[in-house]
Amino acid sequence: MSFNFPTSKPNNRKDYYIQRSIEMLPGIITWSFLIISFYLAFKLPIAIAIFIIIFDLYWMVKVFYITVFVIFGYRRIKIWEKIDWIEKCEKLERPALNWRNLYHLIIIPTYEEGIEVLETTLDSILDSDYPKDRIILAVAFEERAGEEALERARLLEEKYKDKFFGYLTTIHPDGIAGEAKVKGANASWAAEEARMFLLEKGIKYENVIVSTFDSDTCVHYKYFSCLAYKFITNPRRLQCSYQPLPLYNNNIWQTNSIVRVIMTSSSFWQIMQSVRYNKMVTFSSHSMSFKTLVDVNYWPKDMISDDSIIFWKCYVLYHGNYFVEPIFLTVSLDAVLADSYLKTVLNQYKQQRRWAWGIENVPIIYRAFLNDKKIPLRKKISKSWEELIGRISWGLTPIIIALFGWLPLWFGGDMFNQTVLALNLPKVLGYLMTFAMIGLIVSMFLSLFLLPPPPHKISFFRKIIMVFQWILAPIVAIPLGAFPMIDAQTRMLFGKYMEFWVTEKVRK
Repeated sequence: MSFNFPTSKPNNRKDYYIQRSIEMLPGIITWSFLIISFYLAFKLPIAIAIFIIIFDLYWMVKVFYITVFVIFGYRRIKIWEKIDWIEKCEKLERPALNWRNLYHLIIIPTYEEGIEVLETTLDSILDSDYPKDRIILAVAFEERAGEEALERARLLEEKYKDKFFGYLTTIHPDGIAGEAKVKGANASWAAEEARMFLLEKGIKYENVIVSTFDSDTCVHYKYFSCLAYKFITNPRRLQCSYQPLPLYNNNIWQTNSIVRVIMTSSSFWQIMQSVRYNKMVTFSSHSMSFKTLVDVNYWPKDMISDDSIIFWKCYVLYHGNYFVEPIFLTVSLDAVLADSYLKTVLNQYKQQRRWAWGIENVPIIYRAFLNDKKIPLRKKISKSWEELIGRISWGLTPIIIALFGWLPLWFGGDMFNQTVLALNLPKVLGYLMTFAMIGLIVSMFLSLFLLPPPPHKISFFRKIIMVFQWILAPIVAIPLGAFPMIDAQTRMLFGKYMEFWVTEKVRK
């Protein structure tokens, strides 16, 4: 099946100018908004004051809305964890696809991660309740990682090769023309080798669910059986990706409070999105039909944000009739942790910036929509707007909430500061933010319920910090929330493209 999707590097002048124009758009909007807002604080302080009151009111309502969805998502996790999914598969009457004929292909790209990280990931798959004679592993190494990676590959294959239906060790060659040094290129190489394995074994692509996991992903032991049930019972199984809920719990007790707040907030956002799944896009570890993956020619080999752009490739393949189905079971990953406190915080910034580089999707999606006449116009407008505004609000919202309320008071002059609005502005904003703190309190308690058991060596003081660390949330929102996104937008504005940065994995 032939499928054309825009590349990040257009091969003709027209597409290049379209690409660059859209790449520049988020940065232009963000910086124009910031500059104009400071200018208007001098010229029209009343207008800025009214704007910030309306904006904070909007976010107060949105925080309540998000909090309700997070609670609802958490309740679903607890319900799904109690279900015997194997039993539900067995009880299906005359299914279109018998679950015993269904295979799970799991691709795990790795670069320089230690063998202890990879063993934890593979052990979690080995401990799952799905029959191991229906699981195929493809552990994908990079040639450029050197001899140490090849030695890890040998040790892992020796330990795990007889424990699954298939165990593939793939080595992605370095320096292939048209490829960047990104995870998607490695995963695509592994997927093609897995395809050859399936052909050799006579297994139909339609009978295979492929999951791509980060190297530190520890999967819930019921995930594959739950995924099998959802896949079998979905009449549009080829037009769907399946998204588990990521928790950064592998080393959550060892990392620092700043990272814990950022990582837990990211998990809450994914839980909230899972409840309003019509707006979901694949993130990090996810699953889909192998046939669909083959039809879209795998992941892009020249983009950093492979986990989300694969959704958009499938969305275009099916002309807008593609969606994400949430799986209300968790996968656990590593939180950022380095050898020192400062390096840990710096690495957290780099990881946030890499996630923010998902802004590279915007011009690709827009170009794909321009070329596809079969996607309904309303869907094009809706999805284009969501992608663009979502990225821009990521960078601007913390700054607006934290700083803009003070701009009229700082720059409005004596005439504004003597008005009733100026006298009451701090009080009004204070009341709104106090009400919004309800969401922070709920997040604090939910984060405790989602924590894994503490290691024995963790002190009582560290456990207390787990509660009070949430006072850092408003403090870190700008430097580790807004700034990475503005950094990414600015780089793209000036054509300073990022390279894939691999988060350092440290276990203590």
